[in-house]
Amino acid sequence: MEIVVAIIVFLTVVAVIFLFGAAASTPLSVLGERLRSLGGDGGKRAEDKPQMRERFQQALDPLSKALPLSADSTSSTRLMLMQAGYRDAKSLTFYTGLRVFGALLGFGICLLSGIGISSPLLLLGGPLLGFILPRFLLKRAIKKRQLRIRLALPDALDLTVICVEAGLGLDQALMRVAQDLDHAHPELSEEFRLVNLEMRAGKPRSEAMRNLAQRTGVDDIRSLVGVLIQTDRFGTSVAQALRVHSDSLRTERRQRAEEQAAKTTIKLVPPLVIFVLVPLFFVVLGPGFIQIFRTFQGAP
Repeated sequence: MEIVVAIIVFLTVVAVIFLFGAAASTPLSVLGERLRSLGGDGGKRAEDKPQMRERFQQALDPLSKALPLSADSTSSTRLMLMQAGYRDAKSLTFYTGLRVFGALLGFGICLLSGIGISSPLLLLGGPLLGFILPRFLLKRAIKKRQLRIRLALPDALDLTVICVEAGLGLDQALMRVAQDLDHAHPELSEEFRLVNLEMRAGKPRSEAMRNLAQRTGVDDIRSLVGVLIQTDRFGTSVAQALRVHSDSLRTERRQRAEEQAAKTTIKLVPPLVIFVLVPLFFVVLGPGFIQIFRTFQGAP
């Protein structure tokens, strides 16, 4: 009971300190704005108020500076955040500060609960778990986003082929596909919009396509970019190249489904052994062992 009370007190203190830091870092107080609005000062609009995420970023900024990062580590982390869909410049600060905060929280829980005193290994394991957990969640977010992009790519290629055969250029076709897929596949639609914006800003098409492959990290997108760059370089038919590539993607998709189906039988073996065969063993042979035990126990 004392351990539970200590954990609750520690979490309460951490939450109060965190909220106080967020409020202190916020330029304008919400309560002050409400009082000013009641007093007739309506000069500040509702959209000028800092968002909740910005407040967390401002509160985590000092914690992010406590972890020194090299240039290579910063670039790789930024790339992972971009692949997960977080392109804001402050996302790196938020992510780094969250890792430091998780390490401090794990250390405090292990220390106040008394686990770390009895086992120094757990005292090191708690902060390590809090430090690694945000990276684990980030990788899961990357995989989920890449899966959604991979599933949306065949539909996008079909629409692109239709647009190109209707007479649109590749740039206009990508923009049209991005508009059509806005509700069904927002991730891929956003990536196509970014490609179009980069080309409008003056970047060569090949460079914009390579940036698309780097931002997503999907192998199918990388192969599509290679096909489009070769088509643009050699002057071949874009529609024909996209049609052939779409057919190959569907073949690879079917092969992946067959591979997953073949793995299902192997994955079912451990649950069958643990949850079916072992209980069946006890149910079938259990009464016989009990009877043998009683027989030898009653023997002189």
